[in-house]
Amino acid sequence: MIHSLPVAGLILAGGLARRMGGGDKCLLPLAGKTLLQRTIERARPQVDELLLNANGSSLRFARTRLPVIADEFPNNPGPLGGIHAGLHWLKRDNPDAEWLISFASDTPFFPEDLVARLLESAISHKVQLSLASSQNRLHPTFALWHASLLSPIEQQLASGEIPRLQDWVAQQRHSTVEFAIGEYDPFFNINTPQDLYTAESKIHLVD
Repeated sequence: MIHSLPVAGLILAGGLARRMGGGDKCLLPLAGKTLLQRTIERARPQVDELLLNANGSSLRFARTRLPVIADEFPNNPGPLGGIHAGLHWLKRDNPDAEWLISFASDTPFFPEDLVARLLESAISHKVQLSLASSQNRLHPTFALWHASLLSPIEQQLASGEIPRLQDWVAQQRHSTVEFAIGEYDPFFNINTPQDLYTAESKIHLVD
């Protein structure tokens, strides 16, 4: 790690993957490794502890040896529900850590200095939320969340109105870190079979 404050990492893998035909999208192969394996390899060096947010049986992720935490709220509330589960774990099991970084499990090229830059931005701007961006487009599943955000997120989910993650973060005071695009977008995410083929053609640029 290249930062000093403790940061826990949370891989979000609780989506329904409808555009990929359902199932665990993160277990799809990309050039000999699953998307989840690639996410773990890029995330683990950046954090003190790494968790996986997923619902259903945790046995299908046993090979990762990661702690698997499920959503606290029912009916698949989406990524905001996953963030809530991670912050709830932070409060219960790692109360000395103030920060949680979220990673999407379908975005295998994300930056290796993501955590350091988001943490620097959050501290310098004195905010509780710092978001990644590329081409002036926010990527709220790649964000740094302060432990104090647990309460407002819990209140939002308990209200029964589940907003899109990008809409919820837009209403919060936050900082943004812009990541440059070179030969590929570091936040290229895989939603369809065609996206997977596109990622295959770019994997040599990052491996």
